[in-house]
Amino acid sequence: MDDRETLIRLDDETSDDDAPTAAQKEMGQSSKPIQDFGVNQSEDPSCSSSGRGAPRISGNNHLIDDDQSLLLGNNTSPIAPEIPINGGSNGNINNSEPIFHLRSRTAAASTPNYESLDYEVCENTLFQEEERKRLTERFSLRKDVIRWIIFIQIGIITALIACTIDIIIEELSERKYTFLFNAVQKNVPLSDSSTGDLVIPYLYWLLFSILPVAFGAAMVTYIEPITAGSGIPQVKSYLNGVKIPRIVRIKTLAVKAIGVITSVVGGLAGGKEGPMIHAGAVVAAGISQGKSTTFVKDFRVFKAFRDDHEKRDFVLGGGAAGVSAAFGAPIGGMLFSLEEAASFWNQNLIWRTLVASIISVFTLNIVLSAYHGLNDFTFTGLFNLGKFDTPLKFDYFELPIFMILGVTGGLLGAAWNSLNTKINKFRKRFIPWKIGKVIEAVVVAMLGVTLACLMIYFINDCRPLGNDPTNNPVQLFCEDNEYNAVAALWFQTPEATVRSLFHDPPGSHKILTLALFTVVYYVLSCATFGLNVSLGVFIPTALVGAAWGRLLAMLTYYMFPQAEFLHPGKYALIGAAANLGGVLRMTISLSVILMETTGVESSFFFPLIIALITAKWVGDYFNEGIYDTQIQVNHVPMLTWEPLPQYKGLKAHDILSSPVVCIKLRDSAHYIYKMLKKCDHNGFPVVDNVHGDRRSEGRVCGIILRSQLIVILLKSLYVENKRFWLPETSIQTFRDVYPRYPSIKSVRKLDDKINYTVDLSMFMNPSPVRVNPHDSVPRIFQIFRALGLRHLLVINNENRIAGIITRRDFIYK
Repeated sequence: MDDRETLIRLDDETSDDDAPTAAQKEMGQSSKPIQDFGVNQSEDPSCSSSGRGAPRISGNNHLIDDDQSLLLGNNTSPIAPEIPINGGSNGNINNSEPIFHLRSRTAAASTPNYESLDYEVCENTLFQEEERKRLTERFSLRKDVIRWIIFIQIGIITALIACTIDIIIEELSERKYTFLFNAVQKNVPLSDSSTGDLVIPYLYWLLFSILPVAFGAAMVTYIEPITAGSGIPQVKSYLNGVKIPRIVRIKTLAVKAIGVITSVVGGLAGGKEGPMIHAGAVVAAGISQGKSTTFVKDFRVFKAFRDDHEKRDFVLGGGAAGVSAAFGAPIGGMLFSLEEAASFWNQNLIWRTLVASIISVFTLNIVLSAYHGLNDFTFTGLFNLGKFDTPLKFDYFELPIFMILGVTGGLLGAAWNSLNTKINKFRKRFIPWKIGKVIEAVVVAMLGVTLACLMIYFINDCRPLGNDPTNNPVQLFCEDNEYNAVAALWFQTPEATVRSLFHDPPGSHKILTLALFTVVYYVLSCATFGLNVSLGVFIPTALVGAAWGRLLAMLTYYMFPQAEFLHPGKYALIGAAANLGGVLRMTISLSVILMETTGVESSFFFPLIIALITAKWVGDYFNEGIYDTQIQVNHVPMLTWEPLPQYKGLKAHDILSSPVVCIKLRDSAHYIYKMLKKCDHNGFPVVDNVHGDRRSEGRVCGIILRSQLIVILLKSLYVENKRFWLPETSIQTFRDVYPRYPSIKSVRKLDDKINYTVDLSMFMNPSPVRVNPHDSVPRIFQIFRALGLRHLLVINNENRIAGIITRRDFIYK
């Protein structure tokens, strides 16, 4: 059964060419909007399928569309009117070849449409001329030197943004909790008072949570919804080759920064570390282009890097710089980008990314050390877990215990991911209104404050002063010279609570306190991740793991008092690592980050990696990591490292799309204009040796992108006036309009240029990747993914087009 699917617009950066045009009416076409990817309307013969699409497999509607597929031109398809072409007599319509057939796919009608990025370098004549010119320049290494300079700038600016966010959060949080401390001291003045009133502090706490959370949620919801969450899944998808609308804009960065500040100050169960990766990616994308499309300002620098391929590498470096600034872990940041974010990697990029990470950490260290009045540069990152006073040691009989903790982390992480996915699906279905999303964030903030106050009120956990982990220890129903240990867990930021659980001496908490805190924060963090606020999942995940890790050590010590090896801080660290591994499913980068942030010895790497690997293996048995799960829920067409098992045994002819829209090497400008108006595809094979007007039977000589064709029409790069534009045309002509290429709607009708001709020989990519219809799909997948392709041509033995393969053809349907 064929599902019908309309093209869904996501952003103004994509072409918006689906409105009916006067040209369509002149051709006798339907006035309905043109549909893409799988439309098969029986009432419109020009929208029929050739039946040569991907195998129709029912049961899975998670198909993702990509408007890069090309179709049309097969003589077995129903007849449809054709546009007058170059060489036609008196503009007569030739019906010998059908045109504008849209392929059919088993897709979900509600699935959004994502475009791909052009990571493949278009090595056309203009590009080759630039390369030859660079060889003759005096400074042949100029571009490489500039690339290093950009990576250094990325590290510096990312660190400065991180410092600004951290300082504002620290100042506001300090004032908030100091005020709450004074409110508690004023309303509950006596240790033996059973009539102390917590209502007033509770109302103040609610107020200081509701106001910032509501403000941040409103900004995210109404101004820039893409800033919701940590941003890591979006950056990961971008680096995989999927165009996520508005992900790397300046406005996105501003809303992200304000959203993180308001969310953390509001007391939501989240942290600022994840969004720093998104912030670094935005910084990298902006600096590397040397212009701002938001402010319509071109600084006329870094023009050579204005393409998706170069921009991808800088975004990866920005993400690594963000991780490094967040954790003070340059090596961990570089490994995080390699393990979790990057889909394409090379040795030179490793060095540049590492340099950006080191510069980021160094800049942040200088600024924050000066801010805190330190004489030496010891403030290493935003996520400062503190150094252990004594070296952490372990005995080999503890390794099975660490594995058990890893199993626990894997089970809890898998359950957390599953529950969070169900909650987010519920939100998506039942809370579609913007005001409802803001109210939901406020309700969750109120729930967190209420649960905290209930724990503080009903649990009697008083500890002697001197070991208090907070700057403002609250007496609150305790004797003189004592503080309330339950309030200490809540009257500070989540990051400070993680640090307390790592470094508090034994006996700092009751078992009941940590048990209830673990359950409450587990539920709160699960309900928080997915709200329309800017927050990361790293800190709440580490906090829950540290709580139950310390709790298990306390329980074991309670049953076996002779077990002196049960250091609660050590098991809190292993629990945090296990829980992070169970939720995020990362291993190497997480272990390095934890080692760099806590300063543990390299000998303790073995227990960390055992817990992380065990947690990952156990969690992978049930579901995927939270970032991959979010990508699947949002139906983003990510290409995994290996093809899906369902594709084994298939050949190219089983998944290709045909017939294909083709353009002649020298074709009519009027035909190109009408074709771009008619369909939304982003790549077209260029053919020659065409018999008559049957383009789809010509020999393949290259491929041309939609963006290039629109620029050609806009700038009137026709054969008839070649002497005027040829001396001034270069590869920079196309880079100047990157990244927001104009729509075909911006091109005027070619009434006075109907007979003009376009020669694509100097604009097309003359060496597109091609495969045979009988090549295996797993082999084709490896070629497609390794080269970062957007279009893969399938040709027969005579070099004639047989079909085309795009990203969507590798999504199991």
